[in-house]
Amino acid sequence: MSLSVVLPCFNEAPNIAATIRDVQSWLERVHLEGEIIAVDDGSSDETLAVLRGLQQEVRILRVVRHEVNRGYGAAVRSGCDAAEKEVVAFMDSDGQFHAEDLGLLLAFIPEFAFVTGLRVKRADPFPRSLNSHLYKVLVRFVLGVRVTDVNCGMKMFRRSLWKTIRPEFATGALINAEMFYAMTIEGIPWKELAVPHYPRTAGTQTGANLRVIFRMFRELWILRRSRRALHERRKQAEVSGGEERIS
Repeated sequence: MSLSVVLPCFNEAPNIAATIRDVQSWLERVHLEGEIIAVDDGSSDETLAVLRGLQQEVRILRVVRHEVNRGYGAAVRSGCDAAEKEVVAFMDSDGQFHAEDLGLLLAFIPEFAFVTGLRVKRADPFPRSLNSHLYKVLVRFVLGVRVTDVNCGMKMFRRSLWKTIRPEFATGALINAEMFYAMTIEGIPWKELAVPHYPRTAGTQTGANLRVIFRMFRELWILRRSRRALHERRKQAEVSGGEERIS
């Protein structure tokens, strides 16, 4: 088994080096063939310079660069598109997850094509945790997706699944909801697994802005219609023997 670890990052200069070294060290300890794909999503700080410097010492590090900030979901998608190993994982690059906990998810990959983390004890301020809970309720109501921790920043899946669950519409935090919705309408089961969550030690969190949360609520309805229409077009293409090309 081999593993691609995708690290989306935006203005994570204080954290990204430690996260990459953590992933590298874990891969070496467990003797796992792997690659690290860091996606710089148009950072305005020194993130890109740090990544370029790290490439000189971390042989398995690949860097994907967005010239402008395109959003968390777009960064995850670019990294997963670039992944070449049998199994793909993505993990937040802010230090709130530790690479060794990827091993918890990896143990279930032979049984489940998709394994997602569940932050039982979140190391986040109360407003951020509350927003997350409200978002989970709406995702369940609008999309019919029953998952406890939609936006947990540690997920893993078989690369062969990517063409089915690849987000086509979401570029921000809705990427997770779109992947779960794609699996729901395709009848693909997943495994949810408790993982530790650690306090951020540097940098600034994003995603807790209420205006952002409310915008995501509205966009869920658009996502439902768009993804369902895509599903129907793909099914029709399969029946007719053709293959739809998604731009």
